[in-house]
Amino acid sequence: MEEIAGAVRSTLRAAAGKVSKTCDPADLASARDVCGQHLARLRRLPTDPPVEFTAELTLDLLPDDRAAVAALLAAQRRQAVTDLLRRQKTDALAVELANPAALLARWIERDNADLSQLPTLADKVSTVAGVFAQHRPEDERTVEHEAVEVLREFLSSFPDHTQKQMLYTLLAAGMHSAQRPHHAAKAQALVNGHVVVDPAGES
Repeated sequence: MEEIAGAVRSTLRAAAGKVSKTCDPADLASARDVCGQHLARLRRLPTDPPVEFTAELTLDLLPDDRAAVAALLAAQRRQAVTDLLRRQKTDALAVELANPAALLARWIERDNADLSQLPTLADKVSTVAGVFAQHRPEDERTVEHEAVEVLREFLSSFPDHTQKQMLYTLLAAGMHSAQRPHHAAKAQALVNGHVVVDPAGES
C-alpha cells in the first residue's frame, strides 16, 4: 500500500511541476485555478488491478516568495503610473506644439526672446510643428487611424475645388454601394458644404 501511495505522490509531483512552469507566480489566483484543474483530472497507475485517483490542490508561496512578488507588483504599478503620466504629457505637448501659433507662443514666452527674429522663424516653426503633427498617441496607432491619415493626405493632394467635389462624390457613391447609407449621407453633406464654402469664392 505504501508503494502505491508513493507512486501516486510521485505522479502528482511530476504533473504539478510540469503545469506550474506555465504559471505566473505574480498571479497566484490563476495559478491555483490552472494547477487545481490539472491535478483534478482522473489518473491511473499501471498496476494490476489499475489504481485510479484524483487530487485536490492547496497552493501558496513561501513567505520570502510572497514578499518578493509583492515588491515586484508594487514596482510594476509604480512604473505603469510613471509611464502613463509620461505618455499623457508627451501626447498633450505634441498636440499643442503641432499648432504653429502655439509653438511660436512658446518661443515668445522664453526669457530674452528676440521679437525681431519672428519673420525669419516662420518656416522653421512650420517645419517643427509638422514634426509634432506626425505624433500619434498609443490609442490612435491603429489601422483605422492610419487609414484616416492616408485618406487625409490623399484628399489634400487635390487642391482644386472641382477635384475635391468629385472625390467626395465618389466617396459617397462607394459608401452607398457598400450599403452604408448613413455614412454616404455624411460624405454627401461634405460635398454640399464644399459647394457652399468655395475657397475660390464661387458657389
